[in-house]
Amino acid sequence: MTKRSVFISADHGLAIVYFLQSDVVKTMLDAGVEVVLLTDDGLKEQIETRFGQPGLVVEGLRLEEARQYYHTVSPTTQWWLHFLRRVGGSKRINVEAMDSNIFQVEGEATGRRKAVMPLMKAIVWMMRRSKALRQFVVRQQMRFVPDLYGDLFDKFQPELVVASTAGWRYDRYLLRQAAQRGVPTAAVIVGWDNSSSYTLPGAPMDWVNCWSELQKEELVLGSDWDPKRVHVGGIPSYDGYFRKEWLMSREEYFDLHKLDPERKLIGYASSFITFSPNYQNVEALAELVAADELAEPSQLLIRLHPNHFMDNPLFAGEREKMRALTERLAHVHLVEPVPLGGELGYYSGEDMPEKTSMMAYSDVFTTVYSTMVVEAAVHDRPIVSVCIDAPGGWNTPGKFSLALSEIGNWPTHLRFRDAVAGQVALDKVQLKAALNRYLEDPDADREARQQFIRDEVTFTDASAGKRTAAFLLSVMGKKEV
Repeated sequence: MTKRSVFISADHGLAIVYFLQSDVVKTMLDAGVEVVLLTDDGLKEQIETRFGQPGLVVEGLRLEEARQYYHTVSPTTQWWLHFLRRVGGSKRINVEAMDSNIFQVEGEATGRRKAVMPLMKAIVWMMRRSKALRQFVVRQQMRFVPDLYGDLFDKFQPELVVASTAGWRYDRYLLRQAAQRGVPTAAVIVGWDNSSSYTLPGAPMDWVNCWSELQKEELVLGSDWDPKRVHVGGIPSYDGYFRKEWLMSREEYFDLHKLDPERKLIGYASSFITFSPNYQNVEALAELVAADELAEPSQLLIRLHPNHFMDNPLFAGEREKMRALTERLAHVHLVEPVPLGGELGYYSGEDMPEKTSMMAYSDVFTTVYSTMVVEAAVHDRPIVSVCIDAPGGWNTPGKFSLALSEIGNWPTHLRFRDAVAGQVALDKVQLKAALNRYLEDPDADREARQQFIRDEVTFTDASAGKRTAAFLLSVMGKKEV
């Protein structure tokens, strides 16, 4: 009997968690399907060593070749098509996140790009009102289909190509080549805000798996997906949270970071740093803790963002300021995400025990509306979104900034607020009040948090991985509904 195979593109650390640290790949292998995982070429051996098992083949995604094609073959046209598909979704959904991306591109544009921007904004205005124009833009992307993977298609003859985005990253070239060859394609939604922030596919797509009915609505109304081709399978990456499989003991975790077991723990996960500094949030938290101004003696544990390790002097500078803050103030500690390496960067599954334990043992968890508000709610932790504005933002010519007080209406942010799943603090006074509310009453807003989780991730019984794999198996080789 001919071996059945599927391609899975994992070009990001979060995708490794989604596919390999959940039941998705395991369930497909158990069904007798050969899984060809395409990932960063430089990490093939590392991933094979850690996750290798019968039926799993690891191949390179040839990201350097994809990047070279993008930068050398009609790069301006490709750039604008990429821009239009990201922000040109229908206005039938909340477009606040898309608008902010437009503001950033416009604010940082120079030269010819700045001159062309008014025309592109006019096209976006029309796209948001015309399904035909949106579909035209999606089709135009098929002008750019490099033959990067022909040998792999010939060798494995996949029945389905699955990617962790709908062609929003360099996976678009793999998905376009699949479409060109008539191989069915499927996307899985890995990120909470993906369906409202990236909108139109970067390649013709057949199927998509998402977290919830909320995401399905965004895909159908905002990106013109046929509802019959959108499957609600939950979020496999969180199955390990519900099973508590990554959780360290409290004693072990506190020893790891030299935390005081007698003090309450305030966790802070940096977020949104592409648009705004986080230092003002961290400094306010640190000062409240160090001066013992809270209702209970407390300590602060700061988690840096993966972008703090990018080759960017602004982000690296903030990282160093946070490191210095831990040296200057008492009861302030720092945790740094662990990189998987290569293109997969610091968004990896290498520190899932660290990340899980930080959330589980925080008496109050704080961040800037990041996906970790969902994850912290899974751990039933009180949550405060800290949105203190930094005067002048990044304060650097040519670098766009967005005030944190102005992002509350982004789709996911608004859902968090409307659900009353936590508190929002816009200044130090509000922050102190919100922290004290939860330190004095840890059960406050618990029912709202639990409903928030049911709405956002759908399945809370650690079944999402198996459900998602079952869906992908059901559509292998199938193009018609």
